[in-house]
Amino acid sequence: MMEKDLDFSRYSSFAQFLEQACGIVLGNNRQYLVVSRLTPIVRQLQLDSVEDCIDKILAGNSRVRDLAVEAMTTNETLWFRDQYPFVLLEKDILSQFTNKAGPLRVWSAACSSGQEAYSIAMTILNFNKLGRGLRNSAEIIGTDISDEMLQRANLAEYDYLAMSRGIEEKYKAEYFESADNDTLRVKSNVRALTKFKSLNLLGSYQSLGRFDIIFCRNVLIYFSPEVKKKILQKFAACLQEGGILFLGASESISNLTDEFTMVRCQSGLYYRKNPS
Repeated sequence: MMEKDLDFSRYSSFAQFLEQACGIVLGNNRQYLVVSRLTPIVRQLQLDSVEDCIDKILAGNSRVRDLAVEAMTTNETLWFRDQYPFVLLEKDILSQFTNKAGPLRVWSAACSSGQEAYSIAMTILNFNKLGRGLRNSAEIIGTDISDEMLQRANLAEYDYLAMSRGIEEKYKAEYFESADNDTLRVKSNVRALTKFKSLNLLGSYQSLGRFDIIFCRNVLIYFSPEVKKKILQKFAACLQEGGILFLGASESISNLTDEFTMVRCQSGLYYRKNPS
């Protein structure tokens, strides 16, 4: 039996588990979301119900827990999302790093199936074609909590639906090649700039090293103010002096940190790390 409704006690316990596991705050009355996301797990594992699934999660079943976190993590993404960050990157920001001694390091946090990381790579390649490119190469690290999404990102093959979301024909022609099953594969020169790693934003970032630019877009909205503050502090710690942070268009860091200054440009805004 698949429940249309979930009793409040189980829902509250699951919401508490989810916040502790990955920082996502469900809030009240999101039972429908939990049911819709967990129902495929119930079918996959042949469980009795969504409530049975939650009971196994709360009892510590690691497989069900991992599948639940995977299911509840929002994996909505598209190419060149909102456009303006990539316009700013190419027109205003990359020129600030043309004389950088080492490779430009960019982090795409919560990268989902790779579209953002590859969009950043294509933007850098476009910039380099203009003849005033980076003196050295670039390294883009995409991280996500979902192993399934990271596998898709590493595969770098996208179907017709994925390729219809946000990418112009000129980019398809220049940076993609035909692959199996009517998919398009990101070309090797784009993939050469990117690496993908598993990371929970609630954990340590030390293994990633330092970055010049961080993209963490449309992610902080799912966290509590306390968790947002901690994540922003950790972002600041792994950014180089004067490093740049991109957040989602509807996200704000007001009253959360004083480690960044907002920079407004004609096409949008970003945040710059303040001097120590």
